[in-house]
Amino acid sequence: MQQENIASDLVDIYQFVLEKLPAISVGLLLFFVLFWLSRPLAIFLTKPMQKANTSKLVQLVVRRIISLFIILIGLYIFLRLAGLTQFAVALLSGTGVIGLIVGFAFKDIAENFLSSLLLSIQRPFKLGDIIEVVGFVGVVNKMTIRATTLVDFNGDHIQLPNATIYKNAIRNLTANPNIRSSVDIGVGYDVDLNHVQSIAMEIMQSHMAILNEPEPQALLDSLGPSTCNLKLYFWVNSEIDSPLKVASIIRKQLVQSFLENNISMPDDARERIILNSGDSNQTQSTTLPAEVTHRKAEYINEDTSSDHDEIREQAIKARDPEEGNNIL
Repeated sequence: MQQENIASDLVDIYQFVLEKLPAISVGLLLFFVLFWLSRPLAIFLTKPMQKANTSKLVQLVVRRIISLFIILIGLYIFLRLAGLTQFAVALLSGTGVIGLIVGFAFKDIAENFLSSLLLSIQRPFKLGDIIEVVGFVGVVNKMTIRATTLVDFNGDHIQLPNATIYKNAIRNLTANPNIRSSVDIGVGYDVDLNHVQSIAMEIMQSHMAILNEPEPQALLDSLGPSTCNLKLYFWVNSEIDSPLKVASIIRKQLVQSFLENNISMPDDARERIILNSGDSNQTQSTTLPAEVTHRKAEYINEDTSSDHDEIREQAIKARDPEEGNNIL
């Protein structure tokens, strides 16, 4: 009896397929046509966004949504023509539930994708900018829908998830190329601090790499066990000059000028050296050379060029560690 019922059902299905075969063929043809046309139609419909210079990521997302919508329409037409109307309605109404389930399952991926979308719209930085995020500093080399690649000043590639970048403070060092740098130096308690400050100010004001606005400052920072500690502040255009190189030159000029002006620079640890020459009871102390040539012009002409362009060139020439289209 059961076998007869199965055979009867198979016959009914066969007859149903024969009756619906023309409609199924037409529906299948329409589905493949819409599937094939989904990408060209999506590109055509998003052309106004390209003319408006909209973010590439936004264009990509809208294009894929349109393509998916066209494919779903083709699938719905195919199921309706095949006589599966209820199944077609259930499929379309269930896509929202499926999307919700997939969203929870791929939370991190979705979070990085949305973050990349928001970063692409807001544009807190662009390619070639030097930024600092969660302690990492480097040149922005690439951004995909998952991560942003930085090339730091050691030449290393750093990949940061876009969600991490979006949720943390972004320090853009290129937006304002002027950077304040500082130099610390200690002098003895026996010196005239006003004279020391005037020498430091003269050195900073005479250096071509140091900006006049904002003007440099030489301030008494703290009092140590054996020194009065000065802190020199100055501004440098980091796209032209390197703050590190300029600070190095300023330190050398300070030491040279202080030696010339007999300004003591004691340290906390002192060592007395006794030299014996003939008379063992005679103590000789080391003395500085009688003439110390001041070479301010030499220091000014030293290389202070910025390293930013070199890092950018390395980022361009380096191997790309991650596949994916750049969206910046």
